[in-house]
Amino acid sequence: MNGLGWILIIPALFALASLVMPRPRAVLWLAVIGSFISAAWMVVVGWEAFDHRVSTLRQQIFLDALSAYHCLIVVGVFALASVYAFYYFTSSGNAHPFDRRTARRFGCLWFLFLDSMILTLAANNLGLMWVGMEATTITSALLVCLDPDRPAVRAAWTYLMMCSVAIALALLSVIIACAEARIVTGTGQSVFLWTELCELAPKMHSAPARLAFVFALVGFGTKAGLAPMHGWLPEAHGQAPTPVSAVLSGVLLNCALYCISRFVSIVEPTSPGWANSVLVPFGLFSMAVAAAFIAHERDIKRLLAYHSVEHMGIITLGLGFAAPGAALFHTLNHSVCKMLTFFCAGALVQGFGTRDMGRMHRTLRFLPLAGGGFLAGVLALIGAPPFSIFMSELWIAKAGILNGHIPAVVVFISIAAVVFVCAFRHAIEMTWSRPDLPPPADGTRGISAALVLLPLALLLVIGVWMPEPLRHALQQAAAIIGEP
Repeated sequence: MNGLGWILIIPALFALASLVMPRPRAVLWLAVIGSFISAAWMVVVGWEAFDHRVSTLRQQIFLDALSAYHCLIVVGVFALASVYAFYYFTSSGNAHPFDRRTARRFGCLWFLFLDSMILTLAANNLGLMWVGMEATTITSALLVCLDPDRPAVRAAWTYLMMCSVAIALALLSVIIACAEARIVTGTGQSVFLWTELCELAPKMHSAPARLAFVFALVGFGTKAGLAPMHGWLPEAHGQAPTPVSAVLSGVLLNCALYCISRFVSIVEPTSPGWANSVLVPFGLFSMAVAAAFIAHERDIKRLLAYHSVEHMGIITLGLGFAAPGAALFHTLNHSVCKMLTFFCAGALVQGFGTRDMGRMHRTLRFLPLAGGGFLAGVLALIGAPPFSIFMSELWIAKAGILNGHIPAVVVFISIAAVVFVCAFRHAIEMTWSRPDLPPPADGTRGISAALVLLPLALLLVIGVWMPEPLRHALQQAAAIIGEP
């Protein structure tokens, strides 16, 4: 086993170490240290994958440009979320006690959650990829109900039931694809390795390949929060501890879309353009459903959850427009932006003691760091220039026009405009309205300036200038999906 295997071993070791930590603060320090070690190791190993494929365990685990790109986003968001967790759980505004037992459970599940996401992304074997995705459901559901009150347990149960049924459908997609590949190849060749399936895909019959893709889209699409299979998402995001919500929204949903993109590479050689015709309506419908809820939602964390539904729809739309580079760029932008907004939203909830945006007022005056960061994050989230989400949405719209999807682009822009107006109204009301209400009781210690300024700076920089390493990574990763 080469160094690639350690990307799975390191989080597992820290998960075990969390179980023997003597104090809650020690668990949180371990989470910070372990997440940054995992991130550093992933950078060392993953960056090689943009030039040539890296594999281990007889090619069962591998990194290519596509999986390495997603893995780097995962470990980056996870590392900053671990830092935020330290502030969140030690803050005086934390509503639930973070005792030693809870801390140990959090630390173990936190690293197992990271490990399961990396396994999903780094698995060359489709069976292992499915196992990894199912493991993310179990570990994240237990994190959602870390505070075992009735609403959290109900949200975790809803999440577990919906996503487990969906992942069972995704298993059917794996079985159908591998069975068809076995018919094509006969015997003596592995049909579970994605690298082998891609070589066999041109020889497959179109009907089984399409059926496998449909099951993958419904199964993994439920986990990605695509409408109409998104029902678990607002409940889980609303009840989970905010660091968990940031990771759920920022990177877990990306892992599910990553699995769908792998199946695009399998079905496209058998039925050119067919997957795109399915992905486009799914993307537009997710955006439309999210816009309807964003207009009336008052819970700040549920609002951000519906923004996740919207942006998963935009990424799906980018894949449907045959613009995987734009979709991958939007994936990065959404992850960074959603991390920023959840960090600030968590601090606002701790400061005001409520998730109701109607009871949050003059946030920029009373809580300038969290309030200002949330306002800037919402502006970035709804595509205001010069933030990078504006650039990725513009890239997706341009690709749609060039590839003949003009009616879909018109609908896309119209829905984005509705979301812009509704979300901006929420942000303005929170920032400057209701001067008659008293200030919050506590100025909250639940966030640091670096957790606001670093993501915000990144969104601004890549909105006006794309570094050459990022451009290279996008080109290499998009080529695997099938950049035209």
